[in-house]
Amino acid sequence: MSKDANPKEAVIKAAYADVHKFGNNREFDKAVKAVNRILGVAPDDPTALHCKVVCLLQLSKFEEAYKFIEKNRLSSLVFEKSYCEYRLNKQAQALKTIDDAAGVQPLPPNLKELRTQILYRLERYDECLDSYRDIIKNTSDEYEDERRTNLSAVAANLALDKSKDIPEVPEDTYEQYFNSACIQSNRQKFTDAERKLRTSEKLCREFLEEEGASEEEILEEVDVIRVQLAYCLQLQGKIKEASTIYAECLRHKPKDAALVAVASNNAVVINKDQNVFDSKKKIRAAMAEACEPKLTSRQKQVIALNNCLLALYTNASDQVHQLSQKLAQTYPHVEFEALLIRCSQLGKDKKHKEAIDQLQKFAAAHQSHQFVSKFAIIQLQLLQGSRRDAIETLLSLGEAKYKPGIVSALVSLYLGTDNKPAASALLKSAVDWYKKNNVSSGDLSDMWRQAAEFHLRGGASETAASSLEELLKLNPNDMKVLAQLVIAYAQFNPKRALEISRKLPTLETLTTASEIDALEAANWVMSAKAAKKSANSKIEPSPTTPGDKKKSHNRKRKGKLPKNYNAEVAPDPERWLPKYERTGFRKKRGGARGKDVIKGSQGMASGAADQYDMSNRVNITKNSPVTPVFQETTPGPRQQHRKGGHKKKKGGRF
Repeated sequence: MSKDANPKEAVIKAAYADVHKFGNNREFDKAVKAVNRILGVAPDDPTALHCKVVCLLQLSKFEEAYKFIEKNRLSSLVFEKSYCEYRLNKQAQALKTIDDAAGVQPLPPNLKELRTQILYRLERYDECLDSYRDIIKNTSDEYEDERRTNLSAVAANLALDKSKDIPEVPEDTYEQYFNSACIQSNRQKFTDAERKLRTSEKLCREFLEEEGASEEEILEEVDVIRVQLAYCLQLQGKIKEASTIYAECLRHKPKDAALVAVASNNAVVINKDQNVFDSKKKIRAAMAEACEPKLTSRQKQVIALNNCLLALYTNASDQVHQLSQKLAQTYPHVEFEALLIRCSQLGKDKKHKEAIDQLQKFAAAHQSHQFVSKFAIIQLQLLQGSRRDAIETLLSLGEAKYKPGIVSALVSLYLGTDNKPAASALLKSAVDWYKKNNVSSGDLSDMWRQAAEFHLRGGASETAASSLEELLKLNPNDMKVLAQLVIAYAQFNPKRALEISRKLPTLETLTTASEIDALEAANWVMSAKAAKKSANSKIEPSPTTPGDKKKSHNRKRKGKLPKNYNAEVAPDPERWLPKYERTGFRKKRGGARGKDVIKGSQGMASGAADQYDMSNRVNITKNSPVTPVFQETTPGPRQQHRKGGHKKKKGGRF
């Protein structure tokens, strides 16, 4: 019996030695073969089973490792099993595995950190932040910088909610600078984010060059920072610079699927309704299956929304309806945006009534979107040509109809339907509403001014005076408004007009004596030369000798009337036209005088008619100008047989 045991133990001992050697050399594929030799002799050896799982994890064979754990019922390998589920994007299942183990005993540090990472993937950032704080507080090892970096990444995602307090994050490494920049960009502070990202890029290059990384590895890490930088530039309006960065990063063909998705999507946003074929290619790259597990739900939602908009730009009606319905089902909180896209396509298809019905139904079910829905309905009604329906929809907004923009829109629509009394009544009710509710939010000066001018033109002086009074409260020193108020009161309350007129400045304060003299000297009726003469005539003449004579001025004589002039008969309306343009003119037949008269420049000879008569020409295509962008003319016979290629015109399109 000892003879049989010795060979078995020798095999196991030798195999374990190989496993140890291959593991140290990181040759895990050979280590798996050595472990299989042990399992061939001792299939239930727990150490060998554990070694095989670890080797498979090191080889990134997570599916095989997970099936091996399940097959052999290795319940003690909680960390390995949950890690396999985590890497296989089964986040909820991985969290359940860890939480079930936590009920038996306190979690060890490795499981606690893995659980925190799973919470981050599940986008439960509040719990993740608390967990990282606890780990950093109770742990001290060489991975402290990595934990603080992960903590700053959690804070960056929490920064999207402006109501939450964000902890201060360190800025010691380029990763921490990057996460700090993400916090600033999520808080709409794009200038600060840009500055931090440029610092992060510089530190990243310096660090990786010191580590001896290749240029390809450096670019792979730097491109992540540069795409975030391009995002900040794009939201600052620096579109050209952002587009260049996206194109460069995509040209490097990065391995990070999330980076490809973000850069492609943002490039599509820059293209808008231009370069549609390029946008289609990029949106497919952004929606690839490899990108799905790498993106957050917010990023996936934005990409799906942009895909719907792109279909709308390309006028793919069926695709718009399919994508918008799928978007609403997958992301219910953007259901309204999906509906707007679908209704926009219905409007393009001239199905205005169907679009209006869908919006009205949605507005009735969702009170929070009622206000915006009605504006979309108004737009469709105007496209349909139903101005009266649009007016009724605006009037149904309740007290919101008194907002300056809505009042302006209603007045324009009333005037478009020749309903001036309704426009006047609306402005009057708006003035009364603002006075009654004492609303002074925003700049209402334009509305008061327009209401006053409208009522002054319509003869409603009392209403105009009310508007001008409100306008004067906003700017008491506006003399123009004060003068208009005097004019308005003068029409129905002269006593009040007299009181207000005393507030107007006197003429002496408005103009000086020199300005009055200049105005009197400059007679706008006379010509400049006559005005100059009249100004000079006021100057005292210099003394002359007795022999000097004054220059006589010739007065303009009255024009003579024709001999046969009859004051009772109206003059011929064609008296100033040439004879050949008059109604009763007949051209003579034959001879040079019978030809059509050339209406050209003054002094043109009558013989020039042949020169400009194009009907006698046979070949007129040789020198006829055409626009090369829109039309190509058929080349003449000589051009068709010419040797060599055609020369390109300067300024042509490529």
